Amino acid sequence: MQNSLSIVILAAGQGTRMKSALPKVLHRIGDKSLLEHVVRTAQSLAATDMHVIYGHGGEQVRQTLAHLPVNWVLQEQQLGTGHAVQQVLPHIGAHQRVLILYGDVPLIQQSTLQRLIDKVSDDSLALLTAQLHDPTGYGRIVRNDRGEVLSIVEEKDASPAQRKIREINTGILALSAQWLQQWLARLGNENAQGEYYLTDIIAMAVSDGVNIKTTAPQQICEIEGVNNKKQLAELERAYQMQRAEQLMLQGVTLRDPARLDVRGDVSTGQDVEIDVNVILEGKVEIGNGVSIGANSIIKDSVIGDNTVIKSHCHIEGASVAAHCQIGPYARLRPETQLAEHARIGNFVEVKKSQIGINSKVNHLSYIGDTTMGKDVNIGAGTITCNYDGANKHQTIIGDNAFIGSDTQLVAPVTVGTGATIGAGSTITHDAPAAQLTLSRSEQKTRKGWKRPRKYENKTSE
Repeated sequence: MQNSLSIVILAAGQGTRMKSALPKVLHRIGDKSLLEHVVRTAQSLAATDMHVIYGHGGEQVRQTLAHLPVNWVLQEQQLGTGHAVQQVLPHIGAHQRVLILYGDVPLIQQSTLQRLIDKVSDDSLALLTAQLHDPTGYGRIVRNDRGEVLSIVEEKDASPAQRKIREINTGILALSAQWLQQWLARLGNENAQGEYYLTDIIAMAVSDGVNIKTTAPQQICEIEGVNNKKQLAELERAYQMQRAEQLMLQGVTLRDPARLDVRGDVSTGQDVEIDVNVILEGKVEIGNGVSIGANSIIKDSVIGDNTVIKSHCHIEGASVAAHCQIGPYARLRPETQLAEHARIGNFVEVKKSQIGINSKVNHLSYIGDTTMGKDVNIGAGTITCNYDGANKHQTIIGDNAFIGSDTQLVAPVTVGTGATIGAGSTITHDAPAAQLTLSRSEQKTRKGWKRPRKYENKTSE
């Protein structure tokens, strides 16, 4: 038997119980759709080819997941799983092994599938089964007294005795393409649903003397599918717990593993500590000794060693060097770069700016389209006015500059090295180095002025 492997993923179900206009396989767990989870796992098996059978909402599925390296095969009529696999037979070589997966079973593991594939030979079929405390809804594995698999019976067609069987069919199997072609040609639809069941090939295999081998997943969540939003949420939590466990095994301290969401690829150094309700999205790199406060969101960013991110921060598309301090309630927008020992405080927003070494923006400020040198102090309430209604303009602040509170820097403008800007100023022209620049109206006191008083209510006569 040749070793080449063809993978078939069934993804044509309508998913009516999802109560959604979105095709079922496009609903997401973590950072990927259900179908993409399955495809990415299948890719690790080094298959020769991979086919996705689609139906309901097919064009939307294909367009959304056009980046996936698969051959798309249309099942125009949904006449059962056996009928679905028949559609892909012209694309499969007779001497291949075939692995059949499901687009709504996202947490299946590569190790489980490899064990299954390894059991396939010219005279054996491999079936993934599982023991469930409550097998309701699943097809049952019928065995003889010697423990050999005889058939799979769907619950709607099962007898009362068969419904008591706790070993269930997951639907995932691997077999020789030659046998698959023969058995699919013999399928009938004489059952309660009037469909062509792929599971009927098991009884055919027994009749033809083909040995049926079984293996089981390490975790039940591997074989659980999604039919409604409740199941989607349950598998989301199972997936997130897997990600949390991976991080903890890498040495990350999680204050509560159940209150972390990972929606992308995360790499971490040593002695990282993450508080509750943190979301990590996209590609996130976290250095050694980093602390991330509660309720923070970090997306597509690099966080340097020993940086402290306090609670309620939103960081996206930013590069943060070592020993920085951010927050609480700070926002770093895309293309923000913090040099070492920079400090961004509460209610500060930074966008597309470079903050120099040991520079501080501690309170209630907006810094946008700015290049800031080292050892700069930005007073509370400072705004870089970077947008004129049509175009964005640059603000340049030199080393050791001191910007007083409630200052507006109207770009394009340059503040020289060592310059001081007086509090309450609106700066529309370049401020020279090492000088005090301010713009204020004269302070006046009006003697004898009295504060207005409320009129007394008078009752009508």
